[in-house]
Amino acid sequence: MTIGAPAGAAQFMALSAVLFSLGLYGALSRKNAVMVLMSLELMANAVNLNLVSLTRFVDPAAMTGQFFAVFSMVVSAAEIGLGLALVLAIYRQKKTVELEAMEELKG
Repeated sequence: MTIGAPAGAAQFMALSAVLFSLGLYGALSRKNAVMVLMSLELMANAVNLNLVSLTRFVDPAAMTGQFFAVFSMVVSAAEIGLGLALVLAIYRQKKTVELEAMEELKG
């Protein structure tokens, strides 16, 4: 691959895999609830990148990947809104956002 050449599907999938792996690592290793939510959002954005890039290379006229990516963004926005509301409600009671302190969420 030369410098300045357009990126192919393999490069987009590799970038998506790296972003997803970083998000997975962050979600599993962090103790702060806000950082876990940010890591989940990074994983969702990696999936969106994969959807859009595969549509570009497989069938650009159909735009199905773009529609799924927009739907996924809407769901992610609702998820983050609900997650932050839960974190704020727990912070008001416990005065911490550490996941170990959230015992009442265990089933």
